[in-house]
Amino acid sequence: MTRPGGEWRNWARTERVRPQRVEFPATAEAVQRAVRAAADRGLRVKAVGAGHSFTGIAAAPGVLLDLTDLSGLVAIDRERARVTLRAGTRLHRIPALLAPYGLAMPNLGDIDRQSISGAISTGTHGTGARFGGLATQVVGVTLVTGDGELLRVDEQENAELLPAAALGLGALGVLVEVTLQCVPAFLLHATERPEPLDSVLADLPARVEASDHFEFYWLPHTDVALTKTDERLPESARRHPLAAPGRWVEETLLSNVVFGALCGMGRAVPAVVPAISRLGARTIGDREYTDRSARVLTQRRGVRFREMEYALPADRVCPAFEAVRALIDEHGWRISFPVEVRFAAADSLWMSTAHDRRTGYIAVHRYWREDPAEYFAAVETVMLAHGGRPHWGKMHTLDAAALRERYPRFDDFVAVRDRLDPTRIFGNAYLERVLG
Repeated sequence: MTRPGGEWRNWARTERVRPQRVEFPATAEAVQRAVRAAADRGLRVKAVGAGHSFTGIAAAPGVLLDLTDLSGLVAIDRERARVTLRAGTRLHRIPALLAPYGLAMPNLGDIDRQSISGAISTGTHGTGARFGGLATQVVGVTLVTGDGELLRVDEQENAELLPAAALGLGALGVLVEVTLQCVPAFLLHATERPEPLDSVLADLPARVEASDHFEFYWLPHTDVALTKTDERLPESARRHPLAAPGRWVEETLLSNVVFGALCGMGRAVPAVVPAISRLGARTIGDREYTDRSARVLTQRRGVRFREMEYALPADRVCPAFEAVRALIDEHGWRISFPVEVRFAAADSLWMSTAHDRRTGYIAVHRYWREDPAEYFAAVETVMLAHGGRPHWGKMHTLDAAALRERYPRFDDFVAVRDRLDPTRIFGNAYLERVLG
């Protein structure tokens, strides 16, 4: 978001910058003009979606292109179940755009406030061992390159660039259109319940394989895992959605209003955090319902937080999780936010955290008014020891030298960057650190 006075801040309040210029392009041609004008003035350009990255990946000290107005449906290919969207389209608006055509995105993350371009460019993902991140749904993009030209990348044009451009970190150009491979609309039957943490960990690989979508949250200072198992059903199946009052109580009152107040209390009096967590483990979860896929996969997050997430080989999730659990006990930290565990299929995108390996994700969070540095640094050490790759849009400390060792196609990606943005007009401090 851009505040009065010209300061841009991200949602988590971890990054802020005062751009020299802010533009709101509504067309690809307007993006081209902005990029060429910036180049003439020797300024760098960054496109911004909803500001939901926790890192400085979108920070724009030069020209900030706010893509809010570059939004909406461009085209539908009914025969191939494909949709082309303008790059600034918010994820939460896409289900309504697809519904008249009986289509849905194959998978979503648990937050849907991001723009489609921001989500794919940072490696946003959901959960499900047979489903990749959102960028794996991309079958084509149109972007404005460093010289201000439009470049189409899909199976017919510049196909060799698609594994780079589908998850491009904002380093290759400004996305103006994204083409997604969709699926027939479907329902999800969701089962959410608190369970003994040790039992969940003991049976974790089997549960992940047996479910279409499985994840769990662990509330530190408890022995409880809040599990969520989703099974896919055809759209013709009968819906049993949550009743509106109950959904409001669970997802707005308890999960946001009350939880936010408790986080504030925990910051003021850390000693009460374990008791608050134990109360939360007893009051949240334990429900079953069937609804449209987007309504089940996503949820509203009203409490501001900071997050670090690492992608691990799937078979390293349990030992890494146990190490994090031991860290919290050993250091005596009072952690009010849950630890989240999700899964994804391997893919072939060059900069994907799931590149060439079945992947599990461990995410740690802290309330935004608390300093996450010590906790995150210790957890990061554990993740790196287990072969972790950091989420591009979430907090981490790695640089290009460390990341090159973790991405087999790292240098291939940099070579594409050299081709499409040789002057680094789309660079910023974060990209300099992670790409060199």
